[in-house]
Amino acid sequence: MEPLTPQARELLAGPNFAIVATTNADGSLQQTVVWAKERDGEIVFSSNTSRAKTRNLERDPNVSVLVIDRENGYRYSSIRGTARVEEAGANELIDELSHDYDGRPWPEEQPWKPRSTIVVTPARIIEH
Repeated sequence: MEPLTPQARELLAGPNFAIVATTNADGSLQQTVVWAKERDGEIVFSSNTSRAKTRNLERDPNVSVLVIDRENGYRYSSIRGTARVEEAGANELIDELSHDYDGRPWPEEQPWKPRSTIVVTPARIIEH
């Protein structure tokens, strides 16, 4: 595990979007914009269990997370690592992230679809 850099921690602490890249079963890449944050030196985000990124990470845990500074698109942290899919705390995490990014709770009227927490352990970090 490579420790998150101060810049990566800063970007993950703010409401900066992250782009997650996973590998589809046919070897092609799949990318998704997500809300993410740092927790205990790892990156966490929430996903519906039926989403391609969740299925891909269950099959192949290799992942790339690119966090871009919303104020300066040329400032970023690219984090490669491995992911694990966890069921515990997924609904609480999406609510936390909704507060962080939208300033309000996750909408109550939205039905709770089964969610997973994705936890990324950093292995390599490249920054600009």
